[in-house]
Amino acid sequence: MNANTSLTRLICRPVALALTALSLLSACAPESEPDAAVSAGSTVERPAIIAHRGASGYLPEHSQAAFTLAYAQGADYLEPDLVMTADGALVVLHDLYLDAVTDVRERFPGRAREDGLNYVVDFTLAELRELRMHERIEPESREQRYPARFPADRGRFQIMTLAELIELTQGLNQTLGRDVGIYPELKYPPHHSDHGHDMAAALMAVLENYGYVGQDANCVIQSFYPAVLKQLRFEMDVEIPLVQLITTGTHDGIDYEAMLAPEGLDQIATYADGIGPYWRLIVTDIDASGSPRFSNLVSEAQDRGLIVHPYTFRADALPDGVDADTKLEWLLKDSGVNGLFTDQPDVMRAFIDDTSSQQSVD
Repeated sequence: MNANTSLTRLICRPVALALTALSLLSACAPESEPDAAVSAGSTVERPAIIAHRGASGYLPEHSQAAFTLAYAQGADYLEPDLVMTADGALVVLHDLYLDAVTDVRERFPGRAREDGLNYVVDFTLAELRELRMHERIEPESREQRYPARFPADRGRFQIMTLAELIELTQGLNQTLGRDVGIYPELKYPPHHSDHGHDMAAALMAVLENYGYVGQDANCVIQSFYPAVLKQLRFEMDVEIPLVQLITTGTHDGIDYEAMLAPEGLDQIATYADGIGPYWRLIVTDIDASGSPRFSNLVSEAQDRGLIVHPYTFRADALPDGVDADTKLEWLLKDSGVNGLFTDQPDVMRAFIDDTSSQQSVD
């Protein structure tokens, strides 16, 4: 089968068999619907499954294997974080530095800055190609952050560029007949600007080259930095949907608490199409009986025509006494979000499918 063969060629040998089986399930399933709530003011019947750094609960984050597995598990969007190299390439990595997910210290000794870290922007793309990417570890202790996940000392994974991820996604869309989108995040634009890189311009050059143009592009752009989203919307007239990520407190001079107020949401609605809040800003507390307490953030954002895509559901990092289905029920059913970032797309897909089946019976 051609689709089966193409998947096998795209992945590393240790996971090829599992991915082949999953690709068959994916190909036989009903075509995945992209998130209809990407346009401001619209609603969805089924929340969007956003594969957080790929299927990062099973394979090293941002690896080609993780993205391929996420696709096979039924994700609606593949979500890459983006940083830039010394020679201006957009690469798919979460951190400004390389130490947590690569063997940079062994491969390039003596290249670290004074803080002991090796920054992506200090290396060319060609140099990054020499690195082995692995499961996330803590740079100083060298301990694996999620011990039960893929062993950090196994596999030969490599850093991808945004263009390579797009080609993987579009190629799988063609061979499997689906329409999975991409959901890139611009990480630390001020840091890159200090090194002479315009992240927004670099991103749009790649997206436009691959046909992601206009409101109907199967793409969503996200960032914690309102300035870069405003640059895209007002200076570059980008019509691709934009999502303002929201965390707690104040970081890099950005007051995220103010974004949660009615006036803050009003302001976001002038330049973005949605918000991506930390999930604890929606489920604010869990009482002694195990019952959740919810904020009004979802309804207040949706009243302003903003979609809501919280982060991050991890089936292997749950609150005490809470199982995966319970947390998914809180976020997807009780709070009514439009989509969710997840490290385990298959777990979210199974919950949604089971819920839909039960509703059909009822």
